[in-house]
Amino acid sequence: MQKNVLWSLRLGFSAQQSVQIQKLGFNTFISQSLSSSIAPKMPTFLKDEPHTLADLKNLRQEIKNADEKEQKKILKKQIYIHFQLKKWWLQSIRTSEWPLREKMVVFWHNHFVSSAQKVKVNYWIYQHYTVLNENAFGNFKELTKKIIQTNAMVKYLDNVDNKKDNLNENLSRELLELFTLGIGNYTELDVKNGAKALAGLNLGEDKAMYRKPLEVNETIEYLGKKGHFKVEELIDQIFEQPQIPYLITRKILQWFLYDQPDEKLVQYYGDFFKTQNFEIKPLLLKMFTEEYEKDIQGHKIKDPLVYILQLANELQLQPVSDEAILWFLRQQGMDLFNPPNVKGWEGGNSWLTSQTYLQRNKASDLWCQGKNLKFKNLKDSLEDIEIDVETVNVQLNWNKKSKPNTIIQSFTDRLLFQVDENMQQDLEQMLKYDFDPYSPNANDAVMRMFHFITQTPEFQIL
Repeated sequence: MQKNVLWSLRLGFSAQQSVQIQKLGFNTFISQSLSSSIAPKMPTFLKDEPHTLADLKNLRQEIKNADEKEQKKILKKQIYIHFQLKKWWLQSIRTSEWPLREKMVVFWHNHFVSSAQKVKVNYWIYQHYTVLNENAFGNFKELTKKIIQTNAMVKYLDNVDNKKDNLNENLSRELLELFTLGIGNYTELDVKNGAKALAGLNLGEDKAMYRKPLEVNETIEYLGKKGHFKVEELIDQIFEQPQIPYLITRKILQWFLYDQPDEKLVQYYGDFFKTQNFEIKPLLLKMFTEEYEKDIQGHKIKDPLVYILQLANELQLQPVSDEAILWFLRQQGMDLFNPPNVKGWEGGNSWLTSQTYLQRNKASDLWCQGKNLKFKNLKDSLEDIEIDVETVNVQLNWNKKSKPNTIIQSFTDRLLFQVDENMQQDLEQMLKYDFDPYSPNANDAVMRMFHFITQTPEFQIL
């Protein structure tokens, strides 16, 4: 696979930026990507959604007072707005000139997990997204402080139920286990005492706030230090621990480059990250520029978002149905704003089961035939949201002045990390030496070859 295509897929979601990488040079491309602007302002469809606690209280009272028919109408509107929020994010992912920021937001979304299905307040989910977007390339410690104090997080991890007379340890545990240090680097006493420090951190207006009647105000011991800690002091103490850099550098390596990164690399980049006071931008700059110099193809299975957007980009799909893509992502287990649990999407081999492989092939089948994606067997509360387009226009980019083997190579260079002798022979059987690029059926022949490539195991891997 051409290096500029490979890194366009790694740092984005398709080969769309490969031309920029080639034109600017990789280092310039990375620098400009890391300097990209943040997301646009709040979408208009959230304008009338509950923003304040008073708004939310009024809505819940309205639902309580309404009859069954009106209740269903109100709830259906909430579901519709949630779906619009997914579309809004997907459109930003698809159309961003510098998609590395959105790629990093998806990473953070899968690290600091919060699920819309549990939070149930669209504006809080938007706030959670905004914190991740604005701090995507910022400081890991500061991002941790901000995201832990979002309404979405305290609701999702049940800290709204964490009170001095009835402690809930969920947020305290995941702060240590999944967000920062990892298992083995803290004790159960740390979890219990962390829950005491977080007791009373409850829903607020712009962010979570402590409620004095629910707080525990006592000296605790936390990660070897005694003090009167609240949420930000807890996080300061966590970031004093020697193991703090390595969980996150491992996960970043897994997200962008290797499903199973070498622990020496984890240690190497983790040590550097600590010297940078946990600034994310210099870590990414160093990691990407150094790994770019290596031949590291074939170490990562494409996630569903990369798979489907690469396919759409290669086929020059028109019109693009965001509804259809969102259906596909959900079927593949990568439902935006709804990771399956607090651990997030597992990634790696879990992306390519026998079932998901068949689903990917079905998507390729339909689009290569000019039909839109539609999955009738997917039943849930969103089943009445229609796929907006039945047919699509598709067109492949290939040079009619080229010989068959050159056409084949142009596709394999940008689609496959390796081509063995048997595959090469199969492709040459599809575009034989006497292939006429000007014949009426030439595009169909090239499309059949492309379709075959997309259904190979090699196409699923970066």
